[in-house]
Amino acid sequence: MAQAAALLVPATLFAIMFALGLGLPVGIRELIRRRRALLLRVLLGSCVLVPLVAVLLLQLPLSELLSQPARFGFALMAVCPSAPLTLRKADKAGGSSALAATLQVSAALAAIVSIPLMAYLLTTLHGVEGWDIQPRQVALQIGLAQILPLSLGMLVRRRWPVWAASQTGFFDRLANVLLLILVVAVLLKTGHLLIPFVSRNVLALAFMAVMVLASMAIGFLLAGADREDQTTAALVTSMRNPGLALLFAAIHGPSIEGLKLAILVYLLVTVVVHIPFLRWRRQFAAA
Repeated sequence: MAQAAALLVPATLFAIMFALGLGLPVGIRELIRRRRALLLRVLLGSCVLVPLVAVLLLQLPLSELLSQPARFGFALMAVCPSAPLTLRKADKAGGSSALAATLQVSAALAAIVSIPLMAYLLTTLHGVEGWDIQPRQVALQIGLAQILPLSLGMLVRRRWPVWAASQTGFFDRLANVLLLILVVAVLLKTGHLLIPFVSRNVLALAFMAVMVLASMAIGFLLAGADREDQTTAALVTSMRNPGLALLFAAIHGPSIEGLKLAILVYLLVTVVVHIPFLRWRRQFAAA
């Protein structure tokens, strides 16, 4: 059971990224060429500015009151861009799923450099000891967990476009099912600790909510004046990658009790904070 649980995180992330590569829009290269300036701005926001906001928040005196798992979970989610849930949310809220997919792929590639740098910055500033995280190892993990399956999906789509188009829905559903199983598995293992964790970490919930709001604002402002771009960029920058964060937690922080639970709580806070924004953007798009 322990081995199965250990394999579930990388398997879920692999399936998510393969499904993304398989279902990428045919004109993604043209989209990248035409929207290069926007892509660069949003990548700067998602991969650099959002983690820097986390650094600033963790420098506040109040952050010293946060528990260790809350601090680490907060930091891990902040440094992990390229969220698998963004595409569906963008499409339903008046955003562009094609642009969201392009941004997600770009962020996955940029994460090879951005995550090791931001992780090093966070651990150095806060004097973290005993958390064995090396830039080269992180880059290798991202390459195997995200870039490899993404590249395989893109290769299959290029070589067998008809088959890829017919099977995209299946692999997308499979990835979503695996992600749901992963979340349920973590909740079953640590769910009895959820209410005690929340009651002991009310301040951490506030930090997470501020982080999500700041991330949304960064994406929204960097997107420019276009409505679709604003909605998409706000979601891309604020919706972090829980699968990747859980992978790092399993590898680099197995002894930190409550760390995976903190990551799931951050995800739940993100979903809750997104609700009024998504409602507003749907009404705005319908107007």
